[in-house]
Amino acid sequence: MKLVRSSTVPQSLNTFCRGVLKELSQQYEVVAVSSPGDSLDEVGRREGVRTIAVPMQRHISLWNDLKSLWRMWCVLRKERPDMIHSMTPKAGLISMMAGWLAGVPVRIHTFTGLVWPTATGLKRRILMATDWLTCACATHIIPEGEGVKNDLLNHNITHKPIKVLGYGNIRGIDMEHYNPAALNRGHHDGFTFVFVGRIVRDKGINELIAAFDRLHKEHKDVRLVLVGDREDKLDPVAPETLDRINRGDGIEAVGKQSDVRLFYAQADALVFPSYREGFPNVVIEAGAMGLPSIVTDINGSREIIIDGENGVIVPPQDELSLYQAMKHYVEHPDDVAAMAANARPLIASRYEQGYVRRCLYDFYHEVLKNQK
Repeated sequence: MKLVRSSTVPQSLNTFCRGVLKELSQQYEVVAVSSPGDSLDEVGRREGVRTIAVPMQRHISLWNDLKSLWRMWCVLRKERPDMIHSMTPKAGLISMMAGWLAGVPVRIHTFTGLVWPTATGLKRRILMATDWLTCACATHIIPEGEGVKNDLLNHNITHKPIKVLGYGNIRGIDMEHYNPAALNRGHHDGFTFVFVGRIVRDKGINELIAAFDRLHKEHKDVRLVLVGDREDKLDPVAPETLDRINRGDGIEAVGKQSDVRLFYAQADALVFPSYREGFPNVVIEAGAMGLPSIVTDINGSREIIIDGENGVIVPPQDELSLYQAMKHYVEHPDDVAAMAANARPLIASRYEQGYVRRCLYDFYHEVLKNQK
């Protein structure tokens, strides 16, 4: 049987399907479809699967989106797969519509996160409508976590049966790769928080910097390490936030890193005050590295963190609550140590990579068997 996996940009396939496509190709004929780029070529070489480039744009562009839909339809009519499985919003819309038009029997879309819950006005209505259309054209829907599932159902995006695989995460984590025992933690004075992600407003960076600045005035030896790139055009942080980051004084911005494990290893806790997520892998990675976390009460994060057991949950966009949680971490090392001891075992029991992949493969087997 032939399977097509699609994403808007090849980096998503390269990250979320690493090793998955190779394993699937032992049982199925697998084709990877995404926008052209070096990452798509890398996927083909590493996974040993055929790749087909279909240009797609992440932002709304009616004319270009229609061209992408036509090209995807042509690919599916030629390939005649038994299943197409998409991820990321634009690839989901294009793939599910093209799959429906081309008569692909099994059409699966994975929602790794929803954009419209934090949008307003006309933009929110458009985003909700595109997700509705994606679901209407899909035969099966996989939400990454119970929070995404509830948003889809409660806002009438779909009334189709929705299946959360395993404990929600679709990627899983290699517990041997993220193993703190294999890395030298190093020596540093004081307490170190680490943030990993894009340095943008939606990740709660404005509140994080303001909370840290207040904490740093009380505890001069506390540090904050920011790991990630800025996106000044798409979602910039406030000018005063950027000025505080550039000034340093307890804050170290190291940019995007190909390997973040050392930064986890040298930290005492993760702080991740995002406004919205699907199922944040950063929180899973930090937990695997034995770090307790401070996260916001949003989809995904609230499912990974059990408040008081392996971390603390605070309201989103709440600078005071974030400051109080960070202050508690610095001033109560015994509580932090207890949560740190729970962090890695909890992640291993729910999100170990082999378990997550088995959930996906069993789901494929079930839905394809029903099509025979």
